[in-house]
Amino acid sequence: MTMKLRLILHGKAAREPRVRAAVHAVREDGHEVSVRVTWEAGDAGRFATEAVAEARNGRIDAIVAGGGDGTVNEVFALALAANPPEPCSFGILPLGTANDFARSNGLPVDDLAACLRLVTTTVPKPIDIGTLNGRVFVNLVSGGFGSRVTVETDPELKRRLGGLAYVVTGVTRFRELSASRGRIRAEGFDWEGSFVALAVGNGRQAGGGIVLCPEARLDDGLLDLMIVPELVGDARLDALSQLFRQGAAAISSLQVTTRSSWFEFESDEELSVNLDGEPVRSRTFRIECRPAALRVHLGPTPLFGTA
Repeated sequence: MTMKLRLILHGKAAREPRVRAAVHAVREDGHEVSVRVTWEAGDAGRFATEAVAEARNGRIDAIVAGGGDGTVNEVFALALAANPPEPCSFGILPLGTANDFARSNGLPVDDLAACLRLVTTTVPKPIDIGTLNGRVFVNLVSGGFGSRVTVETDPELKRRLGGLAYVVTGVTRFRELSASRGRIRAEGFDWEGSFVALAVGNGRQAGGGIVLCPEARLDDGLLDLMIVPELVGDARLDALSQLFRQGAAAISSLQVTTRSSWFEFESDEELSVNLDGEPVRSRTFRIECRPAALRVHLGPTPLFGTA
């Protein structure tokens, strides 16, 4: 069956030969691919809204976000706000540095043609979506010392050292960054204290492959919480080093975890959180799960109960 795809492409990738080759390959397969290239802030969301309107008229079958995790978040969020018709599905052309959501969901990130072909050859799966004070996130929210480190680590250092780059940055900034404090409530859960890392995951990993919520699923109607409570001295540095290099599973005995359809956070001080790559600061926030909100074409992934 011939499909009509709308690719919303981050402007930085517009001239990449790999992108042009992927679009050409899918067109050669007999499908229609129309492209919209972003130029300035807000373009991706505007293009997503326009694409949903065209999907209602039968002119588009699938909307593809071409970019990194931030582009995926923006396209999916604004498309969701525009109330896409049920036949409309979504895809990802991973073009970012980390591509955490794409990687964790089995997309062949090194083969862009294969990623784009997934939209035309696979059945889309309904996935849950999270919201933080109404703002959509597809993958994961992180906060605390760990979040600051992932934001402030130099991209070139990440490219050269991988997860070790976060350890280097964490050691450098260790004395500058203090623990955060707050209270977190959920269904049957109430925790208050100081913490060095916090994550609420619809997906499992962030920061270029750091697995923060290893049991999260995209189809259970729930979000996963992971807290690393405050530790003293070398114990804190050791825990964060293990977290950045090996993921949350390496420090499972230190964590506080739960699963819920909602979370509420409150603190006397603003907390810096990273929402799919976008920084947010707030003293209070409510996070909720919207079950089966979007139909997305993914690769072989363990983030579904039937996988």
